[in-house]
Amino acid sequence: MIPTTCVLVTARFFDEKAADILRDAGLEVLTGGIAPDAIDSVITGEMHDALARCCAWIMGMPPVGSDLLARYPKLQVLARRGVGYDTIDVAAVKAHRRLLTITPGSNEATVADHAVGLMLAVGRRYVESHRRMQSGEKGVLVGTELSGKTVGLIGMGRIARLVARRLAGFDARVIAHDPYLRQDEADQHGVQMASLETVLASSDFISLHAPLTDSTRHLIDERALVRMKPDAILINTARGELVDDGALLAALRHGRLAGAGLDVIGSERDASLEAVTRELLALPNVICTQHTGGSSREGLERANRRAAQCVVAALEGQPLPPDVIVVDGRSP
Repeated sequence: MIPTTCVLVTARFFDEKAADILRDAGLEVLTGGIAPDAIDSVITGEMHDALARCCAWIMGMPPVGSDLLARYPKLQVLARRGVGYDTIDVAAVKAHRRLLTITPGSNEATVADHAVGLMLAVGRRYVESHRRMQSGEKGVLVGTELSGKTVGLIGMGRIARLVARRLAGFDARVIAHDPYLRQDEADQHGVQMASLETVLASSDFISLHAPLTDSTRHLIDERALVRMKPDAILINTARGELVDDGALLAALRHGRLAGAGLDVIGSERDASLEAVTRELLALPNVICTQHTGGSSREGLERANRRAAQCVVAALEGQPLPPDVIVVDGRSP
């Protein structure tokens, strides 16, 4: 049993069953009065008080850097609910000797479902058809099938592999570009390895599953969009910054791309792109969702539980749950 101490939870939709895992270990859970993932350049009020008191923090995607870690020395464990840590300065975590955990595997099936759902929704023009029904407009919209098409996956991690499995049911030809993908892994998942140029030029649907790094930022830019088929559909359930939204808007407006399904957009982290986002939303061949690809009830419950288990294990000095990604700055 851990001596009574505090855990701050700012991850949205953190359920009581997950909170009970913390409480059963003798931890006080702080959530009330603090907006989920709300972090300003200057932290004041209840957020400051909570961070100053707590030894652990279960979070969604707030930015965490060296200044924050230096300001709150009691905060020893950071548990990121979900996949990726591009908002967290990993070097700072190591320098300040803190522990960071990331919980992949919790919502991968949810995101894979969402990616395929966006392919169907954009291809078959669901939103356009719904709006026409609402307005009483007559006529039938003609869409495009997913069945039998070539789908290109950029990035071949856990989520992309589940997407490939789902696409087998559509008799789709799946090709993938991932510099770390081995031929035997591709064969195992029924995927044909290809260069980025081939994926861009040959695919009817292109689905992004790459991590955000310096080399993948704006991976889909004007040059990449020019290589794509004019009747292709772009799907992004990974990170908004993988796509140059301004270039995407221009391609869609000028008929150089058939449509886009976006669960993530650049303006999530760059307010200067909000005008571009509004223009994308106004296009009939674009469907945007609110970064909800991983937000099923089941997926959130799994992620919450694993994040809570990570905190308890880290504070008790026990082994962390399997398949958790760990950055341990406490190690010598």
